Amino acid sequence: MPRIHLRDATPDDVPVILALIRELAAFEREPDAVVATEADLLRDGFGPEKRFGCRVAELDDRVVGFALWFFSYSTWLGRAGIYLEDLYVAESARGHGIGRRLIIDMAQLAVRHGAQRLDLAVLDWNPARGFYERLGIKHRSDWLPYRIDGEALERVAAEAD
Repeated sequence: MPRIHLRDATPDDVPVILALIRELAAFEREPDAVVATEADLLRDGFGPEKRFGCRVAELDDRVVGFALWFFSYSTWLGRAGIYLEDLYVAESARGHGIGRRLIIDMAQLAVRHGAQRLDLAVLDWNPARGFYERLGIKHRSDWLPYRIDGEALERVAAEAD
């Protein structure tokens, strides 16, 4: 029986995490969108100003999945939350319950930190939606995601009062 182990990522895991991020981008039909580098992940996940946390899943001592997260904050609740930026399990390692274990692990992390919620976004075509819904993670159709980035972000930031 395969052995599954979850743990905090270490700087030594960064190359495989970045490789899994690239696999995720290909799965999400954006194979050329990843511009992050190992140096970026090392700086922001393991440097003095830590911007994210990451848990990795090992199958028989080989990293095959990850959950990358950061703290959010609810002004209404007056409490922190956790935003799960990415959860991914390599295709070759699926079917062993690793995704479920990572979600449970993230829920436990949220509870340990006193977070009142765990948020994530899922592409509308992603078959994992059913998996999330079976775990009790609900689709919020009343909220629409918006984003500003790239040149538009720079343009707005440059506006004077």
